[in-house]
Amino acid sequence: MAQMTGEEQFQQWLTQINQECGNFAARQLGGEFIGHLETGYTRAMKLSTVTTANVNLYRTQREIKDHNDAWFYTVFQLEGSAVMEQNDRQTEIHAGDITLIDASRPCSFYWQDKSRQISLLLPRTLLEQQLRMGDGHCVQRLEKTLPMVQLSHRLMQESMNNRDLSGMESEAALEAIVCLLRPVLQQQDAPSSRREKQFDKIVQLIDEQIQSESLRPEWLAKETGMSVRSLYRMFADKGLVVAQYIKNRRLDLCAKALRHATSDEKLAGIGFNWGFTDHSHFSTAFRQRFGVSPGEYRKQHRC
Repeated sequence: MAQMTGEEQFQQWLTQINQECGNFAARQLGGEFIGHLETGYTRAMKLSTVTTANVNLYRTQREIKDHNDAWFYTVFQLEGSAVMEQNDRQTEIHAGDITLIDASRPCSFYWQDKSRQISLLLPRTLLEQQLRMGDGHCVQRLEKTLPMVQLSHRLMQESMNNRDLSGMESEAALEAIVCLLRPVLQQQDAPSSRREKQFDKIVQLIDEQIQSESLRPEWLAKETGMSVRSLYRMFADKGLVVAQYIKNRRLDLCAKALRHATSDEKLAGIGFNWGFTDHSHFSTAFRQRFGVSPGEYRKQHRC
């Protein structure tokens, strides 16, 4: 029997994802693709263990349309890290962290290095009974150091390993996970602290200066009156790396420009407009983030 090619393995993995987790699209990133999916059902609990690397999995309105979206993906990171995006927000989660993704809205997952995580489906009705869900609750890094996050991890894994749970017991386990996460999520509803306001100000400043070649962490720290170390720590508390955030913001704006660019516009000029002075670096960074070159991306969207 002939061994499957990397592309065939990728397509098989994506088909399995769509069968078990809902409709998704995906693109390979640079590097060797890894993709494994294990699913489990414990009565009311439906979960999937995803082990992967060098892939971007995403949902647009096309994938969401005509599909059951009455749940939230509750992502328990087990190994490695993952970058999650939704509602124009981005966070990076690490082993032990948890985040929520709304299945009814577009989202994007990036796995650059090998990552292993469990995605547990929490019914929307169950969450809304316990908590008034809003945009701010999604794509928040619920850190592994928080006691309620640690307890949620243990309860999820104990429930997953116990196949003898009755229907009522598995429903109770789901409710318990929501109850454990509720105080952590409710903290997001608290009035913005001075530190939060400072972070918002920095993000706004990044957007204002995104086209400037001088936009670097050192410049940001000087403009906002803080040390570079404090700046890095502030972004790390959000699961972000400041330089990576700036680069990704520029790449996202380049992608937006490419979707509306004419065929005679120079790719190097588009990259330069958003702060990429070196075309080779721009092309490499773009391919790493979107899986294709800037030229291929423009061609795809023009078609």
